[in-house]
Amino acid sequence: MKIPEQKPTLLLVDDEATNLQVLRQILQDDYRLLYAKDGEKALELAQNHPVELILLDIMMPTMTGHEVCRKLKAMPQTAAIPVIFVTALADVKDEAEGFDAGAVDYITKPVSPPIVRARVRTHLSLVDVAELRRSRLQVIQRLGQAAEYKDNETGMHVIRMSYYARQLALAAGFSDAQAEDLLNAAPMHDVGKIGIPDAILQKPGKLDAQEWQVMRSHAEIGASIIGEHAGGLLKMAHTIALTHHEKWDGSGYPNGLKGEEIALEGRIVAIADVFDALTSERPYKRAWTVEEAIATMRRDSGVHFDPELIELFIANLPAMLEIKAQWKEPV
Repeated sequence: MKIPEQKPTLLLVDDEATNLQVLRQILQDDYRLLYAKDGEKALELAQNHPVELILLDIMMPTMTGHEVCRKLKAMPQTAAIPVIFVTALADVKDEAEGFDAGAVDYITKPVSPPIVRARVRTHLSLVDVAELRRSRLQVIQRLGQAAEYKDNETGMHVIRMSYYARQLALAAGFSDAQAEDLLNAAPMHDVGKIGIPDAILQKPGKLDAQEWQVMRSHAEIGASIIGEHAGGLLKMAHTIALTHHEKWDGSGYPNGLKGEEIALEGRIVAIADVFDALTSERPYKRAWTVEEAIATMRRDSGVHFDPELIELFIANLPAMLEIKAQWKEPV
């Protein structure tokens, strides 16, 4: 049985029925359409239906299109819906005001059908890209959480440490795009723990030498799960999984890398991971205070951690504590 294709839903807003009719003729074959003749109705429909794009008139009684757009952008459930103004106001000043209100595009009346179709397709494709990025991050985070739950840790750990890593990466000179990739890749740092037997991973006492050897293999298992990639997010995730347990003095694993032989992203994640582990409560330990954690990490600077990165982390501690507060454990 063929599943019927779901058409994207557009909301058309104009106080003139003739203008709505024109847009209907242009768009009805490709989209599911909702209609509103005033701002209040438009806000109601946008909040109660899965609207993917709004075509909005500006000159309407009671509430202008600019006011409607600002209200849409102020509400979490509608803020991400792209708004295209469709209006007879063609002055540069009017366009500027529309963009200030939060619109993504501007179409002047009388409308051209090819232009309307092209602009709608373009902005819906941008919505699809943004949704794909959000979905990808959620899938990666949940894969990371699978390993953390197996290790008696919480799903919030991978989220917090990922944001710590992003903040530290920006301080270390990463571009916004590079830091965003690190945010997306960091949750997979310990995915290799999926391959460690529960008897070892959840052993309440100290591991013996043979058990510790098995435990250490999770870095290579994680890199194997992620696989080899020529570039991009998954290449970074592979590098992080393989290097975040290396230590600055060469005493880490799996390859005993030393200093700048360790990939920068691995050095960043090592700091983010340990800070969150120390300051979080676990079944086997209390949560350390931030002061205790920082004192220990400073002591290990140049031994476990990159000294320059430790100083950058401490310099950015207020931002780290904001992340900690935002992603605190559920009560």
